[in-house]
Amino acid sequence: MSELGEEKWCSGCKRELPLPAFASDRNRRDGLQPRCRECVAAYGAAHYRRRREAQGKPVRQRADVPQGHKECRPCGEVKPHSEWHRNATAPDGLATRCKACKAIQGRAGHLKRQYGMTEAQRDDMISSQAVVCTICLSAPAVHVDHCHETGRVRGVLCFNCNSAIGKLGDDPDSLRRAIAYLEGNAWKPTLVAPGVYQLPS
Repeated sequence: MSELGEEKWCSGCKRELPLPAFASDRNRRDGLQPRCRECVAAYGAAHYRRRREAQGKPVRQRADVPQGHKECRPCGEVKPHSEWHRNATAPDGLATRCKACKAIQGRAGHLKRQYGMTEAQRDDMISSQAVVCTICLSAPAVHVDHCHETGRVRGVLCFNCNSAIGKLGDDPDSLRRAIAYLEGNAWKPTLVAPGVYQLPS
């Protein structure tokens, strides 16, 4: 590594520091950067602030993160490592978003891929339904319902109603027969010839 001994002069903070305080640099004669890690980090943070201010964007303040914790940029919260998924390719071995933010991102991605709509569009649809299922008019609207043939979104239903029409194959005739059955008018086939039955129209 270095032939200068156990310490090296930092050109940034003007201090003699132990060699581990410097990051490696193959292009340098001693194999170390001229500034210590703290100075390099401070310079990077200052450059980041200047660039963000020049772009008219807000500057995110760095939070004090205790050992075994990490700050999530999307939500701005400092959470323990147990609240993060593992990522072997990341420097710290953790994902860039906490589990909660990852789940939110996953739901938003599912809405866009499956239904071609954003969370805001879904929320607007739920509001237009007075926040209840459009079939039973009582349970909360939580499941987006769509036509499996055209892909068109029809509304937002509760779990039970969404499952019910799905199990009946989204078939209006089956639903009409189910309604007639519930009203006591079972639709039964009529025998028109030996072994030949005619279904009601």
